[in-house]
Amino acid sequence: MRILVIDDEVEVANLLADAIRSEGHETTVAHGGQEGLAVLGRQRPDAVFLDVSMPEMSGIEVLRRIRSTDPALPVVLITGRAVPDELEEARHLGISEVIQKPDILKNLTAAFNALRTHRG
Repeated sequence: MRILVIDDEVEVANLLADAIRSEGHETTVAHGGQEGLAVLGRQRPDAVFLDVSMPEMSGIEVLRRIRSTDPALPVVLITGRAVPDELEEARHLGISEVIQKPDILKNLTAAFNALRTHRG
């Protein structure tokens, strides 16, 4: 699978990308919402791992923009703090899975299982 990781925290994004690569997948990293949307404008990955809390543009706004052009693209939401309203909106917009930041690597397998289920 080709995975786009969108996270403003460079260390977290790179760690996640390395873990995804070790699972045999191809990754592209974007360090923020605008950069992530620019990448999506050039290429369509098989899935996106998207941080919720980013300074320039929230992950929820990025998700809204993704859904306006690609309602079927699988998105795994990454969050360090679960805000109920954000998670509710994200679920309404059709996310595949939610991973809590301290447990990203531990829950990576569950996220890929959810993506496989989503893809059918």
